[in-house]
Amino acid sequence: MENQKNNSSLKAIIVVLAILLAGSLAYMYKISSDAKTTETALVKDKETAMEELSLLKTKLDAAIAEKTSVSDELIAEREKVVKLIADLKKSNGDVASLKKFQAQYNALNAKFNALVKENGLLKDQNLTLVSKVDSLNMALGESMRFNDTLVIQNENLAKTVEKASKLTVMNLRTQAIKEKSSGREVVTERARRADKLKVCFAIAQNEVAKSGEKLYYVQIIDSKNNVLGEKRTENFGSKSLTYSFTTTVAYENKSVDVCENLEGNGVDFEKGIYYVNIFDKGELVSKTSFTLK
Repeated sequence: MENQKNNSSLKAIIVVLAILLAGSLAYMYKISSDAKTTETALVKDKETAMEELSLLKTKLDAAIAEKTSVSDELIAEREKVVKLIADLKKSNGDVASLKKFQAQYNALNAKFNALVKENGLLKDQNLTLVSKVDSLNMALGESMRFNDTLVIQNENLAKTVEKASKLTVMNLRTQAIKEKSSGREVVTERARRADKLKVCFAIAQNEVAKSGEKLYYVQIIDSKNNVLGEKRTENFGSKSLTYSFTTTVAYENKSVDVCENLEGNGVDFEKGIYYVNIFDKGELVSKTSFTLK
């Protein structure tokens, strides 16, 4: 009877132990299963973090390639991302590490977005400035073209005024003169009878020209190509002029006649063609010729 009671107690203990063993095995299986699930999730989270960091680095590389005013700051942020990627590769991928990496990523991504926004604002400002500069350049170009036109017009006007202000020497004529003992002058065509040559010309009226004394150089050349008279030489820049005499005219913007004599001084004039030239400084303003027989 007592043996049966002991056997029943033993069986009860075995059943309890069996139940406890089954429960332990179930609990261990659950723990193992949960660990595998957690490990799988951590691996996935690490891969996701790595992808996000790689994508952020790619965006930074593209932004840096634009070479803007925030490029230096973008380069600094890229270095942080590169270091974070390297640290993530070395990590065990535990929850604490992943949270730390996620926080750093979020900070870097926020900084990147802020720099991109700032860069966009700078681009808009640059476009506005470029547009203003283009408008200013266009206006400046128009102004310069207008000024060039005015300069040309002023130059042409100055040339016109200068041309209009030049005096016109006209009606140049020369005569050989025989002076009688009474003082009366007689025109002659005979070289041996001539005592002097009378050169006369007129200056036309010109209201634009400057009034005052005007100096003219008279050059008389005989048939043997000799310059008669004073034979003095005057230089005008690269030009050289040998003249017979000068005459000074008081000009008051009205037409005026001028006559001057070249005395023979007892020397006979040669037969042939004579050439008479009037110069205003180095510029020939009138010429004529005559013949003595």
